[in-house]
Amino acid sequence: MSLFNVFDIAGSALGAQSVRLNTTASNMANADSIASSIDETYKARHPVFAALQASLSGQADADANAGVQVTGIVESQKEAQAVYMPDNPMADAQGYVYRPNVNIVEEMADMISASRSYQANVQVANTAKQLVLRTLQLGQ
Repeated sequence: MSLFNVFDIAGSALGAQSVRLNTTASNMANADSIASSIDETYKARHPVFAALQASLSGQADADANAGVQVTGIVESQKEAQAVYMPDNPMADAQGYVYRPNVNIVEEMADMISASRSYQANVQVANTAKQLVLRTLQLGQ
């Protein structure tokens, strides 16, 4: 594997963690929203990652497939929370409003984890850049 492929791998990881941060931020922004029915209630979203592994066939472009890929974003299957608020104008006929299935504590932990992963991949890219620069300086 070429040292330059490290930039592709770290870049794909940065993109994946950026998607993770954005979905977590969206979940947290909608955590206090309410709806008048379960079907209209915001559902927490989470990205699904897949590792892309380089082929072992020895082809020159095999390393181009290494990294991480976001294969999709799935909605949580947990039930919405029914809250009895008969005075709320959005309440249904039984007096309930529905809150999203977002757990703020889990979302904060996920955001911290994604942020740390993002920082680690930035450090990998910076270290690879320094190695390339020092390698180029060997010929001087």
